[in-house]
Amino acid sequence: MADTQKKFLQNEAFHSVLAAILCAVLGIIIGFIILLIINAEHAPKAISVILKNFLYYRNGGKQLYYLGQTLVKSVPLILCGIAVLFAYKSGLFNIGIAGQYCIGAGISLWAALALHLPWWGCLILAVLAATLWAAIAGMLKAFCNVNEVIAGIMLNWISLYVVNVLMQNEVTMNISRSETYSIAEVSPQSLIPTLGLGALFHNNRYVSIAIPVTIIIAVIIYILLTKTIIGYELRATGLNKHAAKYAGMKDKSNIIFTMAVSGAIAGLAASMYYLTDIQPWKTSSSVPAMGFNGIAVAFLGGLNPIGAIFAGFFIQHITQGGSFIDTKYFNPQIADLISSIIIYSCAFMFLFKTAIAKLLSRIGVKPAADSAKSNAGSEAGSKADSEAGSNAKSKA
Repeated sequence: MADTQKKFLQNEAFHSVLAAILCAVLGIIIGFIILLIINAEHAPKAISVILKNFLYYRNGGKQLYYLGQTLVKSVPLILCGIAVLFAYKSGLFNIGIAGQYCIGAGISLWAALALHLPWWGCLILAVLAATLWAAIAGMLKAFCNVNEVIAGIMLNWISLYVVNVLMQNEVTMNISRSETYSIAEVSPQSLIPTLGLGALFHNNRYVSIAIPVTIIIAVIIYILLTKTIIGYELRATGLNKHAAKYAGMKDKSNIIFTMAVSGAIAGLAASMYYLTDIQPWKTSSSVPAMGFNGIAVAFLGGLNPIGAIFAGFFIQHITQGGSFIDTKYFNPQIADLISSIIIYSCAFMFLFKTAIAKLLSRIGVKPAADSAKSNAGSEAGSKADSEAGSNAKSKA
């Protein structure tokens, strides 16, 4: 086997991508089986429509328009996934993303509809509010040793009720419909600018700078985690906070910082979605699912910010495709079911990666870590032999 090919197969990133593909394929196959059980005759067409999404239309203009819709709705998914993985890399499981997303949505809409602030002011307020909200869980973890999962779950419900109360007034909401007013009608200056991007997607007015900003955020987080000192400290704290503390790293401040940044990204996700005016906020009795879906995006993307971009787009692609199936035979929520299966299968990501590593080892391809260890061992052995030889010669 060529060295280049062997190194590629040894790469952990390759294992993550392959495991993610297996999760996606598994979800699609199980979804198709369910479609066959419901209506075997129309199941092939239904799964085809779901997978095609915007390609369902033959008209090029409509294809571009619905591609734009998919991209716009992918933004909060991708950013929530990045928020989850940022905390996870630092050894924290931020299940409070849903609440931080909720706070970001509420503050951005309040700033737009009640205060009529420009879009950048709405974004800043939303990000600051979500940052402070997430920092509460971080401080409880750092100073009181309260598990961040428990703190996050409690804060999720508190945030939902706070936002419901905040929105439930005639200034921001149409009370009879229990949904917020259109930003375009009440405060057009609060809409995120498109900078001409909408024209590229058949004049889709919801396509905005949120899409390129999301990609930039993913790149920044990737660089922060992998190429900076603070990223090294955060990952070291995540691997073993006691060892990190012994090495002189500030474990408590790292925990608070991690949660704050994770919350800031979640708040940005909500504000960049709702400030496009694509969807109003509706009074709800359940926490937004976007935060929990971000967990799946993080793991499906291999806990890599760049991978989260593709994972978020894929899940939204499947979900959006469900709106095109024939409702005479199937419920459009079948696409949500397929997405849920994919999300559930993400729990087996590490199992799939382990299975892939074992399979490759059978054909003589060891994981990069193992090969590095063996190389280090052989180098150490050769050094020991040479030292022994030199000692023998000196004695002679």
